[in-house]
Amino acid sequence: MTDIDHMTTNPFDDDKLHEECGVFGIFGHKEAAAHVALGLHALQHRGQEACGIFSYDGAQFHSHKAMGLVGDNFSDSAVMSQLKGSSSIGHVRYATTGGTVIRNVQPLFAEFEFGGLSIAHNGNLTNTQAVRRTLVRRGCIFQSDMDTEVIVHLVAVSLYATVEDRLIDALRQIEGAYSLVAMTKNTMIGVRDPHGVRPLCLGKLDDSYILASESCAFDIIGAEFVRDVEPGEVIIINQDGVKSIKPFGDNPSRFCVFEYIYFARPDSQIENRSVYEVRKAIGAELARESGVDADMVVPVPDSGVPSAIGYAAEASMAFELGIIRNHYVGRTFIEPTQDIRHLGVRLKHNANIRSVKGKRIILVDDSIVRGTTSKKIVDMMRQAGAAEVHMRISSPPTAWPCFYGIDTPRREKLLAGTHSVEQMAEIIGADSLAFISIDGMYRAVGEAKRNDANPQFCDACFTGEYPTRLQDHEDDVAAQREPSLPLLAEQGK
Repeated sequence: MTDIDHMTTNPFDDDKLHEECGVFGIFGHKEAAAHVALGLHALQHRGQEACGIFSYDGAQFHSHKAMGLVGDNFSDSAVMSQLKGSSSIGHVRYATTGGTVIRNVQPLFAEFEFGGLSIAHNGNLTNTQAVRRTLVRRGCIFQSDMDTEVIVHLVAVSLYATVEDRLIDALRQIEGAYSLVAMTKNTMIGVRDPHGVRPLCLGKLDDSYILASESCAFDIIGAEFVRDVEPGEVIIINQDGVKSIKPFGDNPSRFCVFEYIYFARPDSQIENRSVYEVRKAIGAELARESGVDADMVVPVPDSGVPSAIGYAAEASMAFELGIIRNHYVGRTFIEPTQDIRHLGVRLKHNANIRSVKGKRIILVDDSIVRGTTSKKIVDMMRQAGAAEVHMRISSPPTAWPCFYGIDTPRREKLLAGTHSVEQMAEIIGADSLAFISIDGMYRAVGEAKRNDANPQFCDACFTGEYPTRLQDHEDDVAAQREPSLPLLAEQGK
């Protein structure tokens, strides 16, 4: 792939941890699909590559799936009028497994002996390849290369009678992270994996119940936030109301702490914590841990804003918008020539020169992945005349890849996976660089410190301690170590 081929997304996309996916479902509302479209719009930050909605009208299922944004695909009255029924589920996607093609767009749908089942999944399974091989040997025919379809086939081959029991049977055979919403002709089901890595919450609008990845999706339709779905909990919604069961036993909660740092919308409430308040608290911890004499705090917009506010307040320092973001740069921007590739950073961010010239500034950002963006931002501040540029990061160094639904590079491509903080500072060109400590991050979310024996969150991207087995990854590593057949033949000569 050439550099020009690679520039099919904006120039920042390969240097950020990508959002995973978002799910939304509503049961028992006469305008179900319209509410799902609005809910997905609120969850658009979790995936911008594709979106889909299924509905059921008492007689048949209806669907519309497309590449691109919710607003571009579900604003047409002709499309929405086809999505009839009082039950509906939807999905916004960023691909972490499976290619970016229409056959991989969720929700997925299949016909079973009990009727149709539509399913939408946020997360990533860590034993997909192993389970898929077993299913293929049994005669299952896959239509996509997504891990979600593994769940569909496991439901198909289950010998249990009810759809609820068949789904639970399927989920007992998979590992990894999943929050999912499923819909049959008379039931909606929400499930969160036993460790609760990915978020899922329950809401209510009049007499209708809702399941969504984040509480901000309730706000857009005027619904009430009821509670978070608990780790390992199965929520069953039907005409009789809501039933909760916990079939997977007791497991320690390992909610993804990066949801608080970056992924979730600031106006969401997750696990009884305000995302916005946590991000401000992280900034305050940063100021206490790694304060430096400077004139102003400047956020790298938009994700760095709450932490920068917290930092500035704790340090009694001016908060200034020294970088202005262009909100009209989409993910499908294509640069016209390779010659102006170096201007790519200015497509999305531009220096507010009069604010930063001659000033000692503290840049606050949420993470450093490859480091290319941080270097360009620091360079931009230098060119704007900043006297000093200090960078503060509201997460610990991201040194390990995620296998639970966040698209991260391999460890050797992560700057913190191969360099010390001092080396990273030199590479990005900052006068100083500091990350929040692990314990500081835990303090910001309300814990005294990290419990090393039983961590309260999934923080594997910082520590390398994964809460589940990584069977597919282990198999891939083992396969790379095995000699090829020709080599074995040569050794046998």
